[in-house]
Amino acid sequence: MSDWPDGRDDRRSNRYGAGSAGAQPESARVMRQVRRDPATPGPGPSAPPYSGVPQQPSYVDGQGYDDGYDSGYNTGQVYGGGPQGPGGPGGRGPRPAPNWRRRIKWTALTLVTLLIVVSVGTYFWADSKLHRDVDLSKVIDRPESGAGTNYLIVGSDSRAGMSAEEKKKLHTGSAEGKRTDSMMILHTGSNGDTLVSLPRDSDVEIPTFKGSDSGKTYPGTGRHVKLNAAYAEDGPELLVRTVEYNTGLHIDHYVEIGFAGFANIVDSVGGVEIDIPKGGMKDTKSGADFDAGKQTLNGEQALAFVRTRYALAGSDLDRTKNQQKFLSALANQVATPSTILNPFKLYPTMSAGLDTLVVDKDMGLLDLGDMFWAMKSVSGGDGKSMNMPISGSTGGNLVWDKAKVKTLVNELKNDDKVTVSGN
Repeated sequence: MSDWPDGRDDRRSNRYGAGSAGAQPESARVMRQVRRDPATPGPGPSAPPYSGVPQQPSYVDGQGYDDGYDSGYNTGQVYGGGPQGPGGPGGRGPRPAPNWRRRIKWTALTLVTLLIVVSVGTYFWADSKLHRDVDLSKVIDRPESGAGTNYLIVGSDSRAGMSAEEKKKLHTGSAEGKRTDSMMILHTGSNGDTLVSLPRDSDVEIPTFKGSDSGKTYPGTGRHVKLNAAYAEDGPELLVRTVEYNTGLHIDHYVEIGFAGFANIVDSVGGVEIDIPKGGMKDTKSGADFDAGKQTLNGEQALAFVRTRYALAGSDLDRTKNQQKFLSALANQVATPSTILNPFKLYPTMSAGLDTLVVDKDMGLLDLGDMFWAMKSVSGGDGKSMNMPISGSTGGNLVWDKAKVKTLVNELKNDDKVTVSGN
């Protein structure tokens, strides 16, 4: 049987529970009530807009007084906040203003470091691409060095690495071996830069020389040949020996580029603008077919332009002038900010040129840069370009004007301003 009363008195206040068997609690505890700060406005039209963490309520017991408990939410003491909120003692405080001077300093330091790393990496990458195949130490009986620097720049008809389709497209033919299609002496110095073209039909004497491969000495016999025959006979070393012997000018560095490399460089810079002379130019052997006036030539067209000779009245002499004109324009095009400051054009251009350049063993990138800027100087009018002075011909060979050549060589040796004019 249960002692549970028949009826339930909802008004009782002295019992703690229905089956308590008369047990009484010490005193009733009343649930805490939320007391809001009178200063906190209630919701309504006059309430200010929300501006951060709202004021939190405090809790008091049912008898209307605080029992000492404080959540800390309304005083900012949560997570270590001080009694005065985030800005008070022990709080995080306001976020400090950024130190812009320090940030700029570290940003600049980072950029400079990155620039140095990229520059050093580019230097070693480019330096590794140079083909240092020419040993000028094999050249014997050399003239003394003069002031300034002399580069022998050679354009060869090398077809190495070219497919049959490329040979047909560039109108190079399929002849074996290598010959010089153009030869120039570039002098750099303090009195202006001078570019002197050496016609490949120039009449020269082959002197005593040492074979580049055999090491055997071949005595001179006084025989005269066209200048490009020296290269065909024993390569760059004999060509340098022959130029030095017939001019008396010391050659400091040798630079050679083949057909394919020349065309690739032109294409990598997006073509080169050239002003074709009145009457245009047409040569089925070189592939030249140009109307008169300014036009941009791609690699294939540029090669045809510098190689053509049958479309020109003056033959080899006029062709050397066109070669000077184009090489100067090419140097000027490469030196534009749109190429130098654009890595997507600069690196392909450097790669196209360096992959096909053949230089002497002592030539470095700084020497190559000096040569490049001198070419640009010639095209900009600060330097001078000319043909080797010619006095006539013999047996189909062009004979140099000995008196003028002697004056020219002395001026170049002493790094004086060149006063001699060529053909």
